[in-house]
Parts: sequence; C-alpha cells; structure tokens
Amino acid sequence: MSSIIHGAGAATTTLSTFNSIDSKILVAPSRTNLSVRSQRYIVAGSDASKKNFGSGLRVRHSQKLIPNAVATKEADTSVSTGHELLLFEALQEGLEEEMDRDPHVCVMGEDVGHYGGSYKVTKGLADKFGDLRVLDTPICENAFTGMGIGAAMTGLRPVIEGMNMGFLLLAFNQISNNCGMLHYTSGGQFTIPVVIRGPGGVGRQLGAEHSQRLESYFQSIPGIQMVACSTPYNAKGLMKAAIRSENPVILFEHVLLYNLKEKIPDEDYICNLEEAEMVRPGEHITILTYSRMRYHVMQAAKTLVNKGYDPEVIDIRSLKPFDLHTIGNSVKKTHRVLIVEECMRTGGIGASLTAAINENFHDYLDAPVMCLSSQDVPTPYAGTLEEWTVVQPAQIVTAVEQLCQ
Repeated sequence: MSSIIHGAGAATTTLSTFNSIDSKILVAPSRTNLSVRSQRYIVAGSDASKKNFGSGLRVRHSQKLIPNAVATKEADTSVSTGHELLLFEALQEGLEEEMDRDPHVCVMGEDVGHYGGSYKVTKGLADKFGDLRVLDTPICENAFTGMGIGAAMTGLRPVIEGMNMGFLLLAFNQISNNCGMLHYTSGGQFTIPVVIRGPGGVGRQLGAEHSQRLESYFQSIPGIQMVACSTPYNAKGLMKAAIRSENPVILFEHVLLYNLKEKIPDEDYICNLEEAEMVRPGEHITILTYSRMRYHVMQAAKTLVNKGYDPEVIDIRSLKPFDLHTIGNSVKKTHRVLIVEECMRTGGIGASLTAAINENFHDYLDAPVMCLSSQDVPTPYAGTLEEWTVVQPAQIVTAVEQLCQ
C-alpha cells in the first residue's frame, strides 16, 4: 500500500542515519514505483554532509544550495555578507523566490492580495504575479482551504494563509479528511503539495480566540507534516522547503516573532523539514523547545550558566515527525530532559515528545522527563494574567535546578 507520507518531506530508507531506530513507525518510506520520482534531491545538512531525500520530490529547476543550510549562522558568514530581514520579510522573500522559480506555486487566503496579508507576508506579490496566482478569497476558511487542496490535486502548489491560525479550525474537516488522507485513500493517485501557514500563539492581549496554539489539534492527522519557525533564517528556509515538499505541510508562525531581525545569506538555501537545530551545546541537561519559547529558554540559559549549569538547547522545529536522531544523541549525553512549549499541557506537543523519548531512550534517562507547558485555560485578555498562563524564564530555571539535583 502506498505510504501516507512520502517525497521530499519524508525520510526514506536512505536516511537511516537521520532517524531514530524506531522512526520507521513514525514515517513510512516513500514511493519509488513511479518513473517521475526517479530523480534524487540533495539538501545540505547541519553537518555539511549531503542527505538524499529519496525520489519523492519532482525537481523542476536546477538549484544552488549553500553548504550548512541548517547550520549556525557563523558558517553562513563565510559564504556571503548576507542581508538583514525581519522574520515576516524572510517569509515573504522565500515565498517570492519560490513563485519565481515555479509557476505552479500560488497563494490564496483572506486579504493576501493587494492588502499584502494580515502581517504583510504576501506584500507586493499580487502586483508582481497577478490576481490569479495571489488570490483574495471570501471569509470562508473551509471553502478556500478545500479549493487549495483541489488545486494541489490538479498539479498546483498552493500556499494557503489563515489570517489567524485559530480561524483554521473552521477548515478542520478539509485539513483532516482531505489534505492529510487523500494520498492514502486514493491509493497514491494524488499528491497534495499544500502549505498551510499563518500567525498563531499567545500575543499581546489578543484574547482567547486569537491566541490559539493549534499544534496539538493537527498532530494526530495522518499524512501531515508540521514545522515551526523561530528565526528569519529558518523561516525562509522552512517556507521554501515546505513549498517544494510533495507532502502537505503546516507552517506555524508566532505572532510575536514577526519583527525579529537577523542577517540571512544572499545565496539560495532551504532547511531540512525534519531536522532539529542545535541552538546551544551543553552537558548537564537537554532543553527541547520551539517557536517563541526558544527565546524564553535562552534567557533562562544565561541565568543557569551563572549558577553553574550547562544546558543544551535544541529547537526541535519539526513538530511532526520529531528528529529523534538529534534528540536521542543529546539525551544519551545529558541524561536529563526538559521540554518547554507554549502549547497546552494536555495533549500537546510536549506530551507526544515525552512519550517518544520514554519509548526510545528510557534507559539513558537519570530523571523523569519534565514538561513545562501553558495552563489548560483560555488565554485571558488582561496582560498580567496572560503572562501567567504561559511558561516564563524563571520557571525554566527552577525546573532545571530540580532535574539536576
């Protein structure tokens, strides 16, 4: 039977060094029986080695990739001087480059056209590519999400923007029953190369309805990959990789990170959709995080270093599937794990990650896995109450001290 997850976004048997020993349970091998998938696609990894992503990605154009495409920024500075972008500008640049590269890429959503999107990620694209490729839709998430999925079935590569990720709950039926499952239920006749993206997370007094964290909602849908960007560098790289993937990919963007500025390379690059990022090497404890909480963790790490602790910080980036290779190597070194997330505690990404670590690396743990998550309450409008519902740096410091006793 055809695999549910296939192509560029999914690990194949040639990537045995990339996945954990049990990752075959999580990710099915890609299809290889179609001649159109006979080409191989090479992506530079963080160890500067070339990783073969199997035969699932149809390459329409030759592509120059910089070395160390997911490495630290120090490795990139030797390639070029680069240019500074805000995170939303990096997303826009990546989207524009892919639309230039591939005429099948299109954008649809509310106000994505001449208004430029609710956070200006699509600014200027309608003027450059026209109204057919940058399509303003009615306020009906279920309709335009289904339209995007249908367009993908006919050969297009739609990028669907939710004005707010919470609104995509209205399209849950399309995302679950069609976007995630059609490749499987059609016996491999259809691929759904769709990117679903938009702002989410706890902002500054946006209220309960606009502070949704939908990672936990979507993680149980078979056939869908999920990634979360946290820097301008990986925002652009993940956007480009998601568009090229043959799998449906949900790209989570945090509303409070859009104005984060960073220098990124001038050269074209993409990030591995299934690879975590080593943010800070350490010896005493592994801290796994993603999105906005990466910065809370790094703030706490400064305090921890002053107290004599040496935390290893990993931005998991890939929320589904997990990069159990990188995570496992860290657990085997530190023997202690703290997960820090903005997702809800019950049924969140942290709960799934805790289960994966216990199943695969239990013998290497010297202490139970601890998970710091948001409170299981609606996000209050009041600013002080809003802060109390999400993890703060002081809580991270306290948790590390407890685990390292």
